[in-house]
Amino acid sequence: MRRIVFIALALCMVQMVFAQDSPAVKTSVPATNVYVGGNDHLLLQLGYAQWSGKPDSIHTKGFSRTFNIYFMFAFPFKTNPHLSVALGPGIATDHIFFDEMDVRIADPVPTLVFRDLSDTNHYKKFKVATAYIEAPVEFRYSSNPYDDKHSVKVAVGAKVGALMSAWVKGKDLEGDNGNPVRSSIAKEKSKRFFNSYRLSVAGRLGYGKFSLFSSYAINALFKEGVGPSVHPFTIGLTISGL
Repeated sequence: MRRIVFIALALCMVQMVFAQDSPAVKTSVPATNVYVGGNDHLLLQLGYAQWSGKPDSIHTKGFSRTFNIYFMFAFPFKTNPHLSVALGPGIATDHIFFDEMDVRIADPVPTLVFRDLSDTNHYKKFKVATAYIEAPVEFRYSSNPYDDKHSVKVAVGAKVGALMSAWVKGKDLEGDNGNPVRSSIAKEKSKRFFNSYRLSVAGRLGYGKFSLFSSYAINALFKEGVGPSVHPFTIGLTISGL
């Protein structure tokens, strides 16, 4: 997690350098308004994540979540300031929580196995997590580009991501009756069962600095033939700024 935060800060510094080096562009605007030439450069997203198409033998529980951060460069249309295209780098993470199951992503076996541990010792909390470096592209509409805080916003687009890390984490071992066995944390990291890239379609709808977002991965999470054919999808809240 510290590595992800470090990369996010580095991307922010790159954004600031490009912003300082870019020459100022003068735009003719109404006398009562100030047009900044594209908004929503920083996007913070927090929401619910899940796997579409997962078989009934895979049991999830709780609030499986996603957290994303993007630094976007916006390019308004000269002929229509309501429209713009935005793109830029970012980091996306998903954390899927399981109910009395075990997933050994680092085992030297040909296929990934999801084991049901409901009748034996299991971790009280167990998750499969992924982190991607992503490059989203958005086609945007703003009802009032001269007043970003009072504007209805719509954005549709796609995201291409490269898998940076995948891991599983279990916490607090307990018996089949739910009684605690011992307090412990187990963690494994491996990308061998996961597809290296992810292509997703995405959209946002909101007002001012807040919007709802959703995304759906077109390609499967796991490599063909080694795991279930599941497709991650997310839905949640975006906070935008800068």
